[in-house]
Amino acid sequence: MSKQIRQYLGLLSAVLVYYLVHEGAHLIYALSISVFRQISFMVVGIQIDVYADQMSNLQMGVFCLVGAVTTTISAYVLTLAASKICKSTSKVFKACMYYITLIMLMLDPLYLSVLCGFFGGGDMNGIALLLTEVFARILFGVLLLINGFVFWKIILPKYKIAFS
Repeated sequence: MSKQIRQYLGLLSAVLVYYLVHEGAHLIYALSISVFRQISFMVVGIQIDVYADQMSNLQMGVFCLVGAVTTTISAYVLTLAASKICKSTSKVFKACMYYITLIMLMLDPLYLSVLCGFFGGGDMNGIALLLTEVFARILFGVLLLINGFVFWKIILPKYKIAFS
């Protein structure tokens, strides 16, 4: 299988796993507090709809935060497992895990620190019920820098060796 096909499979798997983990966390929380309405399929992905009028500000804030927390925890579990993952003989598996780790580390912090201001807020609208938006964006910006450093210093070198 060519490198380009492995990269496409890796990116596709990363997007699928990201949605499963991030939106799955929203779904589990919504179900746990009995406010789940439906799963909406949109042009750029899926979204968990809730009965917001039945939620307190704290519940809405936690609902919006839980996706980012779950992807971050998943990213660090994958970072800790990188050495074992890189021992796999399957280049497809390694490519998928590389891109999944990258997306889990970077996407939510990037979106919640910078991009949310350009695309309507999303989860930041609820997180801002817990913290001021400026403070939350700074926290996620710091997390983005930390995760970028983790990727650059830990993930990238391990996978470079694994693919060489």
